[in-house]
Amino acid sequence: MSKPNLKVAIGSLKLQNPVMVASGTFGYGREYADYVDPARLGAIVTKTITKNRREGNRPPRICETTGGMLNAIGLQNEGLEDFIQEKLPACRDAGTKLIVSVGGETSNEYGEVIEALNAYPEVAAYELNISCPNIEYKDKIISQDEELTHKVVRDVRQKTDRTLIVKLSPNVSDITRIARAVQDGGADAVSLVNTFLGMAVDVETRRPVLGNITGGLSGPAIKPMALRMVWQVYNKISLPIVGMGGIMNARDAVEFLIAGATAVAVGTANFVDPRTPLEVVEGIASYLSQHHYKDVKELIGSLNVS
Repeated sequence: MSKPNLKVAIGSLKLQNPVMVASGTFGYGREYADYVDPARLGAIVTKTITKNRREGNRPPRICETTGGMLNAIGLQNEGLEDFIQEKLPACRDAGTKLIVSVGGETSNEYGEVIEALNAYPEVAAYELNISCPNIEYKDKIISQDEELTHKVVRDVRQKTDRTLIVKLSPNVSDITRIARAVQDGGADAVSLVNTFLGMAVDVETRRPVLGNITGGLSGPAIKPMALRMVWQVYNKISLPIVGMGGIMNARDAVEFLIAGATAVAVGTANFVDPRTPLEVVEGIASYLSQHHYKDVKELIGSLNVS
């Protein structure tokens, strides 16, 4: 039997397989080069880039918790110009599609970053990070507001014809309403979910463990909730979905595909074992062969609820 076809498309972005690495968990690709051949991945999603340098939140910024980890990095990065001058040249040699995660506080900031990056053909797509739980825009994050989400997506859509993926927050009452706002704004895909807002307390000092008090919970603890949200959104919009949240192995990834994800992103697992994304690629191919699927697209959205 021939090998199953793993190719998928997200908008105009063609991927050799449906496995990418989640923003903020893989640096800019070169940090993991000694452990993982990025050319074997569907795509790399960079750490979030903002127009200006951000110092991030005060430490401690990361702590382990039951079934996962909390982080409150605060989108620390050196800014757009540093990315173009220092990070992007190394990304050119990754051998796979490069998706740049873009952050900002206004539509204009997102737009300015994207307009600048449009000059670089190696940037294959953008992921709009409008859902970081450690950054507040006035009194809420962008993806907690339907109208604000629609405005940002609509404005940014006018700045580029490259694939535009919008990353959504799970910290909402109905994620499908936000997903519809993204679709109406003209995006090509949604990625979900970002981290769940949580906290940890040091019982000896009676102080928060994180310097920011709260942080984003990721890892296997959130997988059932993330999976449910992917399934809900799949049944409400027509855009492709990049599913993420607690994917630690190939079976986890297959669950997301069955629930409706076109592609998946491996995040926290990269900190546990950097080889996980490649094992997920191989595991998906093995699953397809074992179950006599010729194409991964046969699996997408195949959940049987009857």
